[in-house]
Amino acid sequence: MVTHIGDREADLYEEWATVPKQLNHHLLIRACQNRCLWQKTELLYEYLAKQPIEGTYGLQVHSDARTGRKSREAFLAVRFTPIEIQRPASLPVADYPPHLRIYAVEVSEVQAPTDQEPILWRLLTTHEVMSIEKALQIIQWYCWRWRIEQLFATLKLAGLDIASTQLESPDAIKKLTVLALSVAVRTLQMVEGRETPNISASMAFSDMQLQCLSDIEPTLQGDTVKQKNPHPRLSLSWATWIIARLGGWSGYRSQRPPGMPTIVHGLQRFEAIFLGWILPHSRLVCTQ
Repeated sequence: MVTHIGDREADLYEEWATVPKQLNHHLLIRACQNRCLWQKTELLYEYLAKQPIEGTYGLQVHSDARTGRKSREAFLAVRFTPIEIQRPASLPVADYPPHLRIYAVEVSEVQAPTDQEPILWRLLTTHEVMSIEKALQIIQWYCWRWRIEQLFATLKLAGLDIASTQLESPDAIKKLTVLALSVAVRTLQMVEGRETPNISASMAFSDMQLQCLSDIEPTLQGDTVKQKNPHPRLSLSWATWIIARLGGWSGYRSQRPPGMPTIVHGLQRFEAIFLGWILPHSRLVCTQ
């Protein structure tokens, strides 16, 4: 089974009419437009809002300096219902059916902070959604799409910038990309682990690398409390603070949290430092 997951730009009637024709292929797309529904007076958004709440769940929302979003625990209400979307008038009658049966899932934040935009997702899918368990699975799949996009963004200009490679062979570029993926995954782990002190740094670093980070830490801290690493030692957030400082971050909690380019630059500096650090800590073998 293959599920094509897309953001709002993928919400096209042509997609809904053609992709599911392939055997075991499904669509899961965030709604972009308030579509007309077949033989109903309400549009999609209004019809969804009238459906009963089938369940609620909590979600930890991470801060985002770019959008001004603050870290918080959000409580989300879930609605779902089968729908029949109507063919847009601009599409040829002969090429596309007049209506298509799919399923809609709405996720809306309950009592969001007044200074924050509430979470509101309207997800459309060809998967049958007739229970809260299936609706939650659809929501989880959609959340994974964002992580995949973040991973790709780490490989691109904002992170490792592998597009600027001077390699010309397709095989060499594929190998470079595979090697870069391990760095991209570590970078993404650290960006997401900035505020998670309960996760061990061993997820992203070896024992010797953690020793090196411990030795580096005092050189990056200041004399005041605000200039010291506030995270539990050997946690992922502790290691991220050190790497971010190496990448040029000020270290003050009042500043925006370190982003992907800062983490990438910090990891590059750390790798160079670690190569020098490991020499006196390794067993030397002399040969004649």
